[in-house]
Amino acid sequence: MFNIDPENPFKGPHQNQEPAIAGADLSEAEAALVLVHGRGASAQSILMLAEELKEPTLHYIAPQAYRFTWYPHSFLVPLEQNQPGLNSALQAIYDRVADLKGKGFEYNRILLAGFSQGACLVLEFAARHPARYGGVIGLSGGLIGDSVAEGNYSGSLEGTPVFLGCSDIDPHIPVDRVHKTGDVFKHLGAELTKKIYPGMAHTVSRDELENMKQIIRSVTRG
Repeated sequence: MFNIDPENPFKGPHQNQEPAIAGADLSEAEAALVLVHGRGASAQSILMLAEELKEPTLHYIAPQAYRFTWYPHSFLVPLEQNQPGLNSALQAIYDRVADLKGKGFEYNRILLAGFSQGACLVLEFAARHPARYGGVIGLSGGLIGDSVAEGNYSGSLEGTPVFLGCSDIDPHIPVDRVHKTGDVFKHLGAELTKKIYPGMAHTVSRDELENMKQIIRSVTRG
């Protein structure tokens, strides 16, 4: 399974794409949120969540996918079928986290969140590169691959708050994959909250936003 090598970064389609930024200046921010957009969307569009969250001390940064898609196929196919986009996307998230670390943000002040394809990516990134993050939020997503096994992931999230939210009838995200994803995160030592919403469309609900706010405020006002 691919993991980031800081000495030999992966080079693929999503490298050198300009991220979108919003919120507090890094010099004044209490925490930073890396937001990852979904298929066919953009970094700028996912930053609309910043307007909903209304957290004035939070810095938002959103990486941009090349041609607006992180990987070509469903997240449920074998990993190799979504290369090189998948590894390139994981590298893009790592680059944003590493840049924040270099500017003085410890992992516990860095939050990761994404919707749909972006949710799959932040969850996969956190599971492959566990640390005590400020929080990990997957909105309508799950771990990536044709199967998921706890034994493929090691390390500890050290009590990182993790939120999984998804519909029970999402046309893109089987609810069983959300449950298996939750099992992996519990195995990695996360403080897991999982909510399955009956009949919800493939969208972000008000309740999911409230759960995001709770995690964010535990960092910015802790």
